[in-house]
Amino acid sequence: MGAIDFLKHYTYDDYKIWEGKWELFEGFPVAMSPAPMINHQAIAAMFISEINSQLDDCLRCMVLGEEDYKLTEDTVLRPDVVLICDEPHDKYITKAPEIIIEVSSPSTAKNDEVYKLKKYEEEQVLYYILAYPIELRAKVYKLTNGKYQKVGDFSKETYHFNETFCSIKIDFNRIFKRFRK
Repeated sequence: MGAIDFLKHYTYDDYKIWEGKWELFEGFPVAMSPAPMINHQAIAAMFISEINSQLDDCLRCMVLGEEDYKLTEDTVLRPDVVLICDEPHDKYITKAPEIIIEVSSPSTAKNDEVYKLKKYEEEQVLYYILAYPIELRAKVYKLTNGKYQKVGDFSKETYHFNETFCSIKIDFNRIFKRFRK
């Protein structure tokens, strides 16, 4: 894409043929490069492992990493981790996940904390977790009466997500333990 192309309004049909990693914010392309730092990827993998280990008896749900979530024809986000339930096995996520986790970095923080928080709230995603690999903490938001309420900051605690279809818990100490000095 050339510099002038950013003035164009893009759709999912454009997005799906682009090379590299992108997200689409209301028709505006947002590059996801360079590749995330090792700690970013490792923390996302820890969340996937933590959640997946609890899904043996819950066959209606699955945890995925970096899967397209198509909100509209011109908005496609790619969360770091999602817990989806009763989702048709398709090319992308089509309905609100139970949990979305974004591993935030200084370059993505504004998008994660403002734009994506608003979008996930509008889509009625039950829980939104913002993980910060530098601070080794996470903010947990829960949808209450259609709005996100911050549940708290977690670093060494365990939180039970009882309202999800498959009741799960996340041990944040386990998630962040190997990154502490």
